[in-house]
Parts: sequence; C-alpha cells; structure tokens
Amino acid sequence: RRAEHCRKNRNPECFVSLLETGKMNYTYIVKCRDGTLYTGWTNDIEKRVRAHNEGRGAKYTKSRRPVELVYMEKFQTKEEAMSREYHIKRMSREEKKRLIAEYEPSLSDNNCDLME
Repeated sequence: RRAEHCRKNRNPECFVSLLETGKMNYTYIVKCRDGTLYTGWTNDIEKRVRAHNEGRGAKYTKSRRPVELVYMEKFQTKEEAMSREYHIKRMSREEKKRLIAEYEPSLSDNNCDLME
C-alpha cells in the first residue's frame, strides 16, 4: 500500500524511505521429502520455510514435510517476486533442477544459513 501511495504521489523521497525499511521479497524453491519441488514467494523467508515445516505453509507441502530451502532470489517489490515465481512455475522440472544446481547463495545473504 505504501508503494502504491508513493507511485500515486510520485514522491521520490517516499520511495527512498520505502527502500530503507529493508523489507525484501523473495522467490524461493523448497525440496520436499518426496523429492518434489515447490515454488513460492514471501517477504519473510525464514518464517515461510518454518511455516512449511510446521504444516502451516502451502497445502502442497503439508503432507511432504520436511522441506529444505534449495533456491531463493531477492527482490525489492512483491510484484517482481510474484512475477519470478510465475516464470519458475512454468519451467520444466529439469529447468528448475538446472536453476538450483547453478545457484550459489551470496555470503552477504542474511539467510544463507537456511540453505544448509
């Protein structure tokens, strides 16, 4: 809502303030116990992975616990994360496996410990 307000008012200072809040959006892939892959987006990656593993995440992962975070990308906006989620969900399993294999978490990622 705040980003929408900033867009409507075309106030660059507002966007700077919005970005300074540090709220990031993530597109992620988790590997389920049965080897299947689930793709989603969130604005709190740690909380979302925990929710999946506690059975409060997606209906799909509820019966496939535990899940392991195997891929994530950061975005400034929810729309970017949702768009990337859409594109990844349209990939074949082989394309997703390639994406995961090529993924190297950044050491500057606050959440790289989730990848272990």
